[in-house]
Amino acid sequence: MNRFRHIPPGIWALGFVSLFMDISSEMIHSLLPVFIVSVLGVSAAALGLLEGAAEATVSVVKIFSGVLSDRLGKRKALALAGYGMAALTKPLFPLAQSFGIVVTARLMDRMGKGVRGAPRDALVAELAPLPVRGASYGLRQSLDTVGAFAGPLGAIWLMLAFHGDFRRVFWIAVLPAFVSVGLLAMFVHEPPDSLKSERVLPRFKWRELGQGSPVFWFVVAIGAVFTLARFSEAFLVLRANSLGLSNDFVPLVLVVMNAVYAASSYPAGHLSDRRDRRLVLAIGGFALILADVVLAQAAGIRGLLAGICLWGLHMGFSQGLFAALVADAAPAGRRGAAFGLFNLVSGLVLLVASVLAGVLWDRIGPAATFYAGAICAGLGLIGLLAHMRTPLKPRNPIVRTL
Repeated sequence: MNRFRHIPPGIWALGFVSLFMDISSEMIHSLLPVFIVSVLGVSAAALGLLEGAAEATVSVVKIFSGVLSDRLGKRKALALAGYGMAALTKPLFPLAQSFGIVVTARLMDRMGKGVRGAPRDALVAELAPLPVRGASYGLRQSLDTVGAFAGPLGAIWLMLAFHGDFRRVFWIAVLPAFVSVGLLAMFVHEPPDSLKSERVLPRFKWRELGQGSPVFWFVVAIGAVFTLARFSEAFLVLRANSLGLSNDFVPLVLVVMNAVYAASSYPAGHLSDRRDRRLVLAIGGFALILADVVLAQAAGIRGLLAGICLWGLHMGFSQGLFAALVADAAPAGRRGAAFGLFNLVSGLVLLVASVLAGVLWDRIGPAATFYAGAICAGLGLIGLLAHMRTPLKPRNPIVRTL
């Protein structure tokens, strides 16, 4: 608890901004896969393509917003634009009468996430003192994830109250998105002098993206492999539905997953400030292998919940860790671009992973999708453990601490 007192108020504010936006987003997204497949009659392969394209959109936009935030020397304005864009797209979901409208809404919503993601992550690094950097990313991720399980929990209650009316639930989900934008506008402030050095940087050149340290490229590579193993969470919802969970209760999958995710993110970040971050990340990789195997073999709700809990543990021991690793390996003046590049690679890989997951689901079955994920996670864990044999020593100014 003493560590919480050293985390700046701005980090807490960003956490609550993420919390309310995730309540809105997950209230919709926890129902969207079933809505698309059962109401609109779309295939699992098409759903996988949509989810992969949505996350790829996030990643492509992030690299531009990250570079732009480095050049402007301002993070909050871009973050505010991204959160505002996401809030404005939310009404499209209840209005959608076709898959095309859902695709448009989903891509626009993810574009907003892309605009805000890299500047927000870079802002966390600038607000957080180095001794609590991992804890700060973990705290923001934990609050984000509280919203990610509160949203589906609210969706369950509203589906029961509205007798399965998807669209009425989607309308209610619009409200917390605008609360999120208001919190960011009023309570998050950039350190006034934190970016003076960035304002006098030479003009950014795209070839600089390929000149990061070996440590940075290691983080990018491991992140890509684990992303290949961790396809869209829409398939967790479909798996629950295939095992007999009704439409009203399928959001329970994301409630459970995000509860574990939220509970584990801060402890994982705190532990990574005291130990080699790669070791903490390896725990997350092992949890993902177990999650995929359990979900492949699940025959009922008990197996489903066990697999979902392990999936949430993996998220808690990986997502905040990757953000801290990128911040460690990137210089202050290029953090926006570094986060953008990391997310670009991860997003393109997620597109491939989600499409493959959908094809395997349609042609072979759910078990094949999760077994393929376990194999990829195993390869990522082997690479991570092999790399741990080499002590990480900063070789150039890009590397800070890892």
